[in-house]
Amino acid sequence: MKYVNHEEVAAKTKTRLTKNTILKGVFAAATSFGLIVLAILLYRIVTQGSEYLSFDFFTSFASRIPENSGIKAAIQGSIYLMLVVAPVSMFLGVGTAIYLEEYAKKNKFTNFIKVNISNLAGVPSVVFGLLGLTIFVRFFDLGISILAAGLTMSLLILPIIIVASQEAIRAVPNELREASFAMGATRWQTILRVVLPASIPGILTGSILALSRAIGETAPLVVIGIPTILMFTPDSIMSTFTALPMQIFDWTKRPQVTFHDVAAAGIIVLMGLLIIMNSIAVFIRNKYQKRY
Repeated sequence: MKYVNHEEVAAKTKTRLTKNTILKGVFAAATSFGLIVLAILLYRIVTQGSEYLSFDFFTSFASRIPENSGIKAAIQGSIYLMLVVAPVSMFLGVGTAIYLEEYAKKNKFTNFIKVNISNLAGVPSVVFGLLGLTIFVRFFDLGISILAAGLTMSLLILPIIIVASQEAIRAVPNELREASFAMGATRWQTILRVVLPASIPGILTGSILALSRAIGETAPLVVIGIPTILMFTPDSIMSTFTALPMQIFDWTKRPQVTFHDVAAAGIIVLMGLLIIMNSIAVFIRNKYQKRY
């Protein structure tokens, strides 16, 4: 009795190998397309802006003369902005994730909140700008200050931090919690000494990636009316300020081609900041991910 039809198997194997080869080519082409576009973009930005990167570029204010323009006010404004965004968004985001995963009852209402938080992560940034304009700028009368912009940016990245923190906390093995409870620890002691240390790599990685998005966002700042050019640096969180993305946005819309080259120099600085922040996230993840 013949159990295997070798001719049929050979024909199907040939078809499968052909499909595999085609799909492999499609995926390789998709990857290559993205890498080529990225390489062209980087080459274009570096060749345009590298000649303007100098010490004076970091220590000068914006100017009507492209060669004299700098990012002193913009980069200090971005640093002040992140000093507001980072503590506010991480405290609220991680606190919300801890409550939803460790304290909240597992029912339909909790699931409804989780689903809506996940959906908020996909809402366009301009919507958060309108929300910040209504609540912080007008209702609380904070004006176009660093505090108002920082709180608006915190709203923007809050869903991302919450979702990342939830995933990190959820990944902690229940055996660790049960062992802690068996030793007589309370729930808060278990969270503080067991859950948070085990989930901190995931929480920090998600938080830093979210902060990387906040430092490069322009739309919410445009909506709440942050100026594009200032000739002074902020001295408190209630000061008017400008940020690096706003400065780049202003340079790119000017008709003079030289300003476009200066904008490319600003983009190089912004990309450098983003690469540093992402590298920190990768370092933290690789260092602590094998601890538990």
